[in-house]
Amino acid sequence: MIFCYRAGRIVILTSIFWVTLDIVLLSLYAHSSIFTRQESFEQKLPSFGNNPEPKYRHLLKEKDAPPVKDNNVNLRLGLKNGHVNMSITEGVAVIADKSGGIVRVVPGNSEHGNNKTKGTDKVQVENEGTHLVQNLDVTTMPRIRGQPGENGAPVRTREADAAKVKAGWDHASFNEYVSDLISVERQIPDGRPKLCKTKEYSNRLPKASIIVCFTEESWSTLIRTVHSIINRSPPELVKEIILVDDFSSREYLKENLDKYMEKFPKVTILRLPKREGLIRARLRGTEISQGDVIVFLDSHIECNVGWLEPLLQRIKDDKKNVVAPSIDGIDSNTFGYTPSTGVRGGFAWEMTFKWKPIPPYELTRRKDATWPIRSPTIAGGLFAINKDFFYELGTYDPGLEIWGSENLELSFKVWMCGGSLEILPCSHVGHVFRASQPYKFPMGNIKTFMRNNMRVAEVWMDDYKDIFYAMRPELKGEDFGDISDRVKLRQNLQCHDFKWYLDNIYPELQIPELNIQARGEVRNMGRVGFCMDSMAGSVLGMFPCHGHGQNQMFTYDWKGKIRYNDFCLALSPYQRASGDNIVLADCDSSKVITWTHKKDREIVDSSSEKCLDIGYNYKFLQLRPCSSNPTQKWKWNVYFDREGKAI
Repeated sequence: MIFCYRAGRIVILTSIFWVTLDIVLLSLYAHSSIFTRQESFEQKLPSFGNNPEPKYRHLLKEKDAPPVKDNNVNLRLGLKNGHVNMSITEGVAVIADKSGGIVRVVPGNSEHGNNKTKGTDKVQVENEGTHLVQNLDVTTMPRIRGQPGENGAPVRTREADAAKVKAGWDHASFNEYVSDLISVERQIPDGRPKLCKTKEYSNRLPKASIIVCFTEESWSTLIRTVHSIINRSPPELVKEIILVDDFSSREYLKENLDKYMEKFPKVTILRLPKREGLIRARLRGTEISQGDVIVFLDSHIECNVGWLEPLLQRIKDDKKNVVAPSIDGIDSNTFGYTPSTGVRGGFAWEMTFKWKPIPPYELTRRKDATWPIRSPTIAGGLFAINKDFFYELGTYDPGLEIWGSENLELSFKVWMCGGSLEILPCSHVGHVFRASQPYKFPMGNIKTFMRNNMRVAEVWMDDYKDIFYAMRPELKGEDFGDISDRVKLRQNLQCHDFKWYLDNIYPELQIPELNIQARGEVRNMGRVGFCMDSMAGSVLGMFPCHGHGQNQMFTYDWKGKIRYNDFCLALSPYQRASGDNIVLADCDSSKVITWTHKKDREIVDSSSEKCLDIGYNYKFLQLRPCSSNPTQKWKWNVYFDREGKAI
């Protein structure tokens, strides 16, 4: 007994000793951190790669480190490799470095009334706190292995289901039958770079209002959208989820939807009394939102693990950062989930959004695969923006109707008026891309889209709008409404001109030759109703004429080249016995063909004197010996004389 008693005393005394030692060491570490914090900042500040391309060197200048949102005085602290900003408020200063590291600085002797600190004041640095990204993926019920679409696998249908598949396509403009087979809480592949899983984020991120607008959306895709937001978002970062019903008529989107969403306290359904369109529906949702950050999402998406924190961190770093997730593809037929590769947003001169490879100067600026990708434009369906900054920019142009070009308006405005657009590789959201919409446009989809394009061009593109009108000459003189308030907004914001945007943000965009022989869709006189089409690839083919431009917009210049965007018609290195295949190639390629053509006549290769014809099964374009075959005759929308006048 005596032995046990003495042994117990020894254990207790030993425990007290070690606890005391821990306290002393922690105290010393805390005090030492005051003197080592600045060095850690210097190590964090990014540096740019060596020897960037001289042409783009001016693009590599990093923006100043953003001050934390504050109405008080900002003090700049000099560092070897850069600087940080310090905002003083009520004796507390907050420092934000360029890489997102945050600390709180408490002045030892500050005059709170006028926010001054003496030069000899000592400061105590307290770490604001960070945490590893929360890779949340919770479910309301266990997942069943082998279910259709699990882990993003494509779903193949049986021939016996053809009628159901067709009905689903007619109803949703995607394979609704397949979507209904898939769990609304399915697992999807994580396409983030590996380093993303080691990223740390501030413990004080702003809260988000997530706005999802829909009209006549399919039940399974809408419910899957909401579940993916809730299941994979840190709940403390979601202020609310606002579903904006843009006057849907389908019964299941009314009482049934209300009852289903009752189990989610943060979900609010806002029902609009008339059809407003995506643009104004988003504005209605923004008006009732309460979060610091607005996150806009489409109604047929799937948020992936760790998607929200990277978006909020970049906006916390600088409220003028407008950020989009990397958009993964969800196949509209099989609902197979494919992680996105390194691309960014651009546009073509007919005012259509384009995905483009990341150019060398941007690759040089980024230190690793997790760094934000600066993007000239964003797709528009999925992005996050500081609510105050959104209002400073005048939100969306309220004169834009339904859908279309709102992403270009916002993109031009953000860059030209002091902000930046970024795509974040550490944030991934899947999206169903569909070729058409299951709803109607009051003025018709083409007319609505073109009217919106005209408003954006007139307000933001200065003299470069002439290129747009040269691409769409039929729009000259068409009504685009009153834009005086948007012009005044641009003046009040003191925005850059469009030339600055092209020089500094999108220097690789080629300025097209405006003095041309013909432009528009190229109709085949033998295959009535069919036009030359890029087929969204490099091999040219034929497709029903749709009047949208885009894949069917070709120009014929006075040098004899037929152009599609940045490419020209060329001879394929892979030929068929039936004829020489025609492809799209770089306009400097030796394979590019010089053509001769007269209105409603043949398009002839000047070198071989063969004619452009429709190839095998009407799918390809080929060179064949000239004949009287009507499939060798072609017609552009508009022809021009040497003075540029339509003839």
